[in-house]
Amino acid sequence: MATITQPGLDAAVPTSGTESIIRVADVHKYYELGETRVHALRGVSVEVGRGEFVAIMGSSGSGKSTFMNILGCLDKPTSGQYHLEGIEVSSLDKKQLAAIRNRKIGFVFQGFNLLSRTTALENVELPTLYASVSREEGLKRANDALELVGLADRKLHYPSQLSGGQQQRVAIARALVNRPAILLADEPTGNLDSAAGESIMRLLTALHRDGRTIILVTHDEHVASYASRELILRDGQLVSDVTRVNQSLAGAAQ
Repeated sequence: MATITQPGLDAAVPTSGTESIIRVADVHKYYELGETRVHALRGVSVEVGRGEFVAIMGSSGSGKSTFMNILGCLDKPTSGQYHLEGIEVSSLDKKQLAAIRNRKIGFVFQGFNLLSRTTALENVELPTLYASVSREEGLKRANDALELVGLADRKLHYPSQLSGGQQQRVAIARALVNRPAILLADEPTGNLDSAAGESIMRLLTALHRDGRTIILVTHDEHVASYASRELILRDGQLVSDVTRVNQSLAGAAQ
């Protein structure tokens, strides 16, 4: 897939650089399960630069889902700090976290999470209804986002009329429509066959090449190979942080 260029959306996308968009410092997370206290994250510290493509890996129980929830402002650390674009989000309340999520983070999930009785266009437009944009601007952004992922000709189709790969493309368009600082993808190919999965990873690679910051949570080493940097968690600790120069571009050419 060629590099994607779509002025309607790309105008708000920052270029890749060395500026840190995420800074996590000595983050711990505890869960109370009855009389048992689970130490899910144990002093994780990491920085992610603007425009990076990062894969987070780890086996079940490694802490990667907990870490993803914190990065996505779905949960807060028990201790430690999390700065997102310079904002210390660790101490924000639920309403403030929701506002940060809507403005700064686009989510892509394994299960697509599309509304079955609304069209692709309506699904993509939905996040704009909670943003400070006019209905006209929201509709324009939704159309631009669907064109960006190659589904402009399917915008009036319902999810049941789309393949799994197409549904995931709609979900990616929805994640991009509010022009977030970060695209957070949780096992985005988990419900797809290998061909559709490769197509989605090529799309994410193209989005990254256009300057978007992408954080991918996966257990699949092949999927992780598309990222330019790989973090591995084990028993709640960051045990590996490896940068592969131009690896995502190599993955796109496979």
